[in-house]
Amino acid sequence: MSVPPPQAEASSPPSAVRFRDALAFWLRLGFISFGGPAGQIAIMHTELVERRRWISEKRFLHALNYCMVLPGPEAQQLATYLGWLMHGTWGGIVAGALFVLPSLAILIALSWIYVAFGDQPLVAGLFYGIKPAVTAIVLQAAWRIGSRTLGNGWLWAIAAASFVAIFALQVPFPLIIVGAALAGYLGGRLAPAYFHAGGGHGGATKDYGRALIDEHSPRSEHTRYRASRLAIVLAAGALLWLLPMGALTVALGWDHTLTQMGWFFTKAALLTFGGAYAVLPYVYQGAVSHYGWVTPGQMIDGLALGETTPGPLIMVVAFVAFVGGYMQALFGGEALFLAGAVAAMLVTWFTFLPSFVFILAGGPLVESTHDRLDLTAPLTAITAAVVGVIVNLALFFGYHVLWPQGFPGPFEWPAAMIALGAAVALLRYRCDVMKVIGACALAGLALRLAAG
Repeated sequence: MSVPPPQAEASSPPSAVRFRDALAFWLRLGFISFGGPAGQIAIMHTELVERRRWISEKRFLHALNYCMVLPGPEAQQLATYLGWLMHGTWGGIVAGALFVLPSLAILIALSWIYVAFGDQPLVAGLFYGIKPAVTAIVLQAAWRIGSRTLGNGWLWAIAAASFVAIFALQVPFPLIIVGAALAGYLGGRLAPAYFHAGGGHGGATKDYGRALIDEHSPRSEHTRYRASRLAIVLAAGALLWLLPMGALTVALGWDHTLTQMGWFFTKAALLTFGGAYAVLPYVYQGAVSHYGWVTPGQMIDGLALGETTPGPLIMVVAFVAFVGGYMQALFGGEALFLAGAVAAMLVTWFTFLPSFVFILAGGPLVESTHDRLDLTAPLTAITAAVVGVIVNLALFFGYHVLWPQGFPGPFEWPAAMIALGAAVALLRYRCDVMKVIGACALAGLALRLAAG
């Protein structure tokens, strides 16, 4: 809980933030950023706007609005933007990297435990309870986004159409996003009142006292737009993608697993409008159905691990890559952990590189105006489509949890009761996700021990 600054202190801005102090904050944030995007953004708001007053409420929301219209993890992009705003390019790189690296290290360790010891009764019991909880969490995500977004019949129609498209027609996720964006663009021109972004982050601001960076602060040199600087950032981003991708292609071949992982997750990084839950169906289509890197059950387990570790939820891609590299023994049977770790680090690089380019290239353009961004109608339609996609994902998870052997097999009543309890706890009582996962894991363990 933050304490409002005393009146005398609030009347003057805090002193300039040293780079090492900012570095310490971003490192700490990387280890405590639980709770998904909403929780992570709330932590940054509490620390940076309310308690430390490094940035004003209005400037914070302006940066967030830009990150909201970008593909990629909005909380990680917001950290990158704020780090860049305070300390330039290196400030943004450090803030964005430290938001991801602790999660990557933790997930590599947990992924290894999962694939090496997942058949042990203790681990199997815990995951028996976690899987139904994940189904309820995905359902809660659909409800949370839908209740905020689907404010009229047009948006409900887009959500329903996206569900039918992916569930019944097997339309690829990228085409659904393109179709929704087009519908939003046309709707914004023909019926703008129905495609206005409601709620969200653009509410009235509060006064927490003078901030170090506010609406009246003189602009730093690095925040001013220059065509030459934009060209340098774009060229650097292209090289940082082309060099590893070219090296993989030359050394291993285009069809090698690591090369295909780099290419596939680059595309995934450019399609994550609406957050990680929106892109998970696309990751499933590729990683499970097309490439076979993980099984449906492993995908659910990976999402559970992503929910219980700090950092962006899209870090589930590191789990997918680790399991794929480990199970395919890319470096031989004696280097299974190395194969998984290299695959996870490689995929993390290709997944988050576009986010850094978006912020470092677009930041000066965004700072040149504090007006409202003119992308709300397509974004609103995309978010509506995401609701339908997430409902499909919840059904997919529910099917594999409740009928693990398919419909001809037995129905898992214990798993169904755990899922129901988790859904009630999340939707009715709004319990903390971590506590729900922990309780469900213990329930699954108890059931397995009692049965076995």
